[in-house]
Amino acid sequence: MPDAPDLQPTVFVVFGATGDLSRRMVLPAFYRLAQLGLLPADWRLVGNGRGDVSHVDFAQLVRDALEEFGPLGQEDEDAEAPWEDFSARLRFAGGGFDDEDPGSLLDVLAEAREELGGDPLHVHYLAVPPSAFERLTRGLDAHGLTGGARVVYEKPYGTSPESFRQLDELVLSVLDEEQVFRIDHFLGKEGTQDLHALRFGNGMIEHLWSREHVAQVQIDVPEELDVAQRAEFYDATGAALDMLVTHLFQLAAEVAMEPPVSLSAADLLDARESVLDAFRPLDPDEVVLGQFEGYTDLEGVADDSTTDTFVAARMWVDTDRWRDVPFLLRTGKRMAAGEQRVSLVMRPPSGPVDDAPAYGNVLTLSLSGSGAVELRLVAKRPGPDLQLSVGTAVLELTDVSGGTPLPPYVSLLHDVLTGDRSLFTTSQGLARAWAAFAPLQERPPEVQPYPPGSWGPAAADELPGPCGWVLGPRGEEAHAGA
Repeated sequence: MPDAPDLQPTVFVVFGATGDLSRRMVLPAFYRLAQLGLLPADWRLVGNGRGDVSHVDFAQLVRDALEEFGPLGQEDEDAEAPWEDFSARLRFAGGGFDDEDPGSLLDVLAEAREELGGDPLHVHYLAVPPSAFERLTRGLDAHGLTGGARVVYEKPYGTSPESFRQLDELVLSVLDEEQVFRIDHFLGKEGTQDLHALRFGNGMIEHLWSREHVAQVQIDVPEELDVAQRAEFYDATGAALDMLVTHLFQLAAEVAMEPPVSLSAADLLDARESVLDAFRPLDPDEVVLGQFEGYTDLEGVADDSTTDTFVAARMWVDTDRWRDVPFLLRTGKRMAAGEQRVSLVMRPPSGPVDDAPAYGNVLTLSLSGSGAVELRLVAKRPGPDLQLSVGTAVLELTDVSGGTPLPPYVSLLHDVLTGDRSLFTTSQGLARAWAAFAPLQERPPEVQPYPPGSWGPAAADELPGPCGWVLGPRGEEAHAGA
């Protein structure tokens, strides 16, 4: 790992510290930063919640989370090494927190500041349901906790264009934009970040990155899992709100952006968010919503729920580079496979080869794990006759020499510490994304059932046209047949 930057003493406050998101993602990410030596030399982590939990009991809750979801639950001899020092820096402030009653948080923060000395940086992480954002934001302002602080908001940041505007007006009335970190962990994935290097570091690929050579872009995130312990939250949100207007739109912007002036954080952020202005508002007739059979039997889900657990959309980016090239976005629960892929399906070649196999030329970036680059190419099938087939070359990013891949939450938390906002969404960018998403909320199509373990409602198979989905029966058959 590179040397850690010289970071000032920091107090982290994790609101919702005993919740599912903190246990699964946030707390393990902090511990991984400690393992890598990427935390400040002096810091404290203060968990906040409604319960009355002692510092010692909170440390045990953190350890339980790390054993279930983090490195302490894996066969890693080095994982235990930082625990004693890490646990000694953990604190808990109970009694809840709002603008009228701060609970014990102010007292615990005062103790942490005294231990650290000076004027430490405060980072407030809101690992809570979106319905609590307003209450906590008002509380931070009312109790003088916003000055110089950095505040991390989980998605979804708003549940409609109107609620987004209301929340954003409140947030920007008490914080400067530079203090706000709206997290989208898909942007922190190694595979997503490698889009820049792959495209701009390889002239032969940058030359292909346009409507002249690309027939369609597929951004596909099927999931085999159901909603697990998130049923109550999920039933109030659904796939389109949970994934489409957040993760998938941001990935589409990563693919569609124009070359930035440089690969600096500011220029990459400007390039990604500028292209959102060119997203054509979704046409509900080009969107398919689905719900897996048996969803309403889950605890916490209403018997008559029409919440979508699947969404597939055909979207258009009205720039000279991408005009008339469909962007196919798809995600859902309880599907046939679990993948996270961005695929550029190339146009068939012109000239003497008029029978190239389907899906013969596809450039894919896998965003799962540490990421991978996959290239499918047409080649001659070995043998006496001239028969065409498809070969696949795969580069695992873990094989890149000297690399130390970081999980997305680890990467993004490190960026918060250093003040790097390039992988976070801005107020203006989210406003553009909500504008493109609005027609789907105004006129949502009927939610269609689909069997668990399938590729979703049959209607979604028609969105890509004759090409079909790269992931799915037609894509698999075409590749196997080649």
